[in-house]
Amino acid sequence: MMRKIMIDQAVEKPPISDLNFLDLEHLAQVEFTSECQEHPVESALLLNGDSDSGWVAASAGEQIIRIVFDQPRTIEHIVLRFDEQQQSRTQEFVLLWLMDKENIYQEILRQQYHFSPPNTTCEIEHYHAKLKQLKALELRIIPDIEGGEACAKLKKLRLA
Repeated sequence: MMRKIMIDQAVEKPPISDLNFLDLEHLAQVEFTSECQEHPVESALLLNGDSDSGWVAASAGEQIIRIVFDQPRTIEHIVLRFDEQQQSRTQEFVLLWLMDKENIYQEILRQQYHFSPPNTTCEIEHYHAKLKQLKALELRIIPDIEGGEACAKLKKLRLA
């Protein structure tokens, strides 16, 4: 009997609405490079945050949002939403994680997305990644890979 395994099969993800998202306000602190006063970072992170607001950087260029947990966690789902209603641009983001008792961040993924309003204005990503003993999760955003003056924006980041 031939031993065989089928590869490259899609992982079955539960609907986003069925996930039990972490209450980051009580489990972690957030570190960030900048924020616009009208769109603070917690607008994108809190479960009861203003869903119409989200976070916007105070200046153009690469930005970092880092979630540092009080106690190591296991994370299985990362949900991101980016919106751009005004400017055509290609954004790149990188997700990195730091395991407890380690001092080097490991890259989870790197992705680019082209916003082209008015038709392509929203990017929603749902990643399944079993991260055990997660101490910190870092999101790096390059809002315009061509070096334009775009400010980074994040509508929503949820972890489960």
